[in-house]
Amino acid sequence: MSLQKTWGNSHLSALGAMLLSVLLVGCDNSVAQNAAPPAPAVSAADVVVKSISQWDSFNGRIEAVESVQLRPRVSGYIDKVNYTDGQEVKKGEVLFTIDDRTYRAALEQAQANLARAKTQASLAQSEANRTDKLVNTNVVSREEWEQRRSAATQAQADIRAAQAAVDAAQLNLDFTKVTAPIDGRASRALITSGNLVTAGDTASVLTTLVSQKTVYVYFDVDESTYLHYQNLARSGQGASSNHTALPVEIGLTGEEGYPHQGKVDFLDNQLTPSTGTIRMRALLDNAQRQFTPGLFARVRLPGSAEFKATLIDDKAVLTDQDRKYVYIVDKEGKAQRRDITPGRLADGLRIVRQGLNPGDKVIVEGLQKVFMPGMPVNAKTVAMTATSALN
Repeated sequence: MSLQKTWGNSHLSALGAMLLSVLLVGCDNSVAQNAAPPAPAVSAADVVVKSISQWDSFNGRIEAVESVQLRPRVSGYIDKVNYTDGQEVKKGEVLFTIDDRTYRAALEQAQANLARAKTQASLAQSEANRTDKLVNTNVVSREEWEQRRSAATQAQADIRAAQAAVDAAQLNLDFTKVTAPIDGRASRALITSGNLVTAGDTASVLTTLVSQKTVYVYFDVDESTYLHYQNLARSGQGASSNHTALPVEIGLTGEEGYPHQGKVDFLDNQLTPSTGTIRMRALLDNAQRQFTPGLFARVRLPGSAEFKATLIDDKAVLTDQDRKYVYIVDKEGKAQRRDITPGRLADGLRIVRQGLNPGDKVIVEGLQKVFMPGMPVNAKTVAMTATSALN
């Protein structure tokens, strides 16, 4: 009886211990499940506040200031090509020589005709002078006197005609030397030695020349941007109403940013109705010969006077239907939503017109970990830099 009682007490004690262990384990699991998860790691950057000017960007093409198709002004066989394809040439430099023998002979004949006309004019004048003395004494009739005076006048006209023929023959002879009308770079010779060329409306192009010292960049501006610049001009914040002398910056394919500077020198007098754009032109110095006509160019114009702006990385901006917002990290280390009014891009960053203050820390990385405003975050401070934004 005593043995049975002892075993029963031991059994009850063991059972109690087991129940107590289960309860303790359950309590530990409950505490673990109710513990807060660790704050997600994010990167936050201070907003950038600095003075900037807004820029408007366009696409354009580089063109030569002067472009000439060189054609022969007299017919004949090409005797010689006097330059190397692609060479830079000076104004007046002989590029092609046409066989001049025919034109030299024509000039000599014209000069002979001029000499003959002068001789005849001298004789006619002498006879007219003699009749001047004899007409008053009735030795010659007045009719004969008038004929002699008329012959002298006609002889002077013949001299002028012969002189004109000499001048024309000299021009034709000069035209056998085809010279560069401008300083520039010559293309390849399209017609080579031994080939016949003809003058006139059907004259063949010998080569083309383009000037090199300066170049134009043509680009088209949309209607709203054009009106924006007009408003700037009227308010005294921009260039003149025709926008000439407006500074521009140019970038070529493969170049970082806009390393080249120029000035607008032309604005067209009307918009193109089919495209709603107006043509503008900038002038660039090309002393280093880095610009070749036909190159694609990125063009930007200052779209505002300088002003102080708040800037953030564009990837920090989120969208909620028609509203834009960002998450900032408050002093308690919690993420808070801020609705913003974004503007244009400037220096690769997004302008924020309303919604942020200097000193605000904007979350730029780890936004996918922020599920709602007010949640704690483990923020790492980084610099505010542009990502893939284009100017």
